[in-house]
Amino acid sequence: MTIKSDSRHLYLQVIDRLKRDIEAGIYKEKEKLPSEFELAKQLGVSRATLREALRILEEENVIIRRHGVGTFVNAKPLFTSGIEQLNSVTDMIIQANMEPGTIFLNSGIQSPTEEDRRRFGCEPEEEIFVIERVRTANGEPVVYCLDKIPVKYYPESYSHSDESLFSVLDRTSSRKISHAIAQIEPFGYHEKVSPILQCDPETALLILKQLHFDETDQPILYSVNYFKADKFSFHVLRKRF
Repeated sequence: MTIKSDSRHLYLQVIDRLKRDIEAGIYKEKEKLPSEFELAKQLGVSRATLREALRILEEENVIIRRHGVGTFVNAKPLFTSGIEQLNSVTDMIIQANMEPGTIFLNSGIQSPTEEDRRRFGCEPEEEIFVIERVRTANGEPVVYCLDKIPVKYYPESYSHSDESLFSVLDRTSSRKISHAIAQIEPFGYHEKVSPILQCDPETALLILKQLHFDETDQPILYSVNYFKADKFSFHVLRKRF
């Protein structure tokens, strides 16, 4: 099982070997890897070389290291999307060949907060419709969604059984979403959201905050989505100019 030396740095060979072993099922998702001492001995490398390989694998989200517990294989995300693509949660789930579903939690009308007034450019007397839902994939809760939309833009035909606000707005409103400003934040255990999504205590969340605009650059929808980090992966295409 030892590494056979080639012209590359040894830690790169260790990375490739561990990735192949994970792909082959020698180390399964969420399984604990051998200790550094045992793994370095099996691979025939120094612990310093192994640590460098593990550091890079952790940066690539292939593994996760829990202090005082050990190193584990990360579960592969079921859903991936380019962050430059403005997809609804429904579309992401369908693209993964899974059945989207919705668990309605709450909805209501409230006065705008100072942040709402700043986001939407609305007056204090204007009202905001708030929708709280959980999105499921094949019946499993995967995303907690909190959406805010000014009442004047709220589609009257929207019902709790509708999967995508995007689709409803496209179908019923003269204002169609054309683009959004997005912000992604990592988050650990959330007292409210993590239990709703049935997360283990060590399962992290990804928070995607988006302010959506119509074709005239008018903000019409603000959404905060909490994704299970072990189920979703986002990437971005960057070009050199």
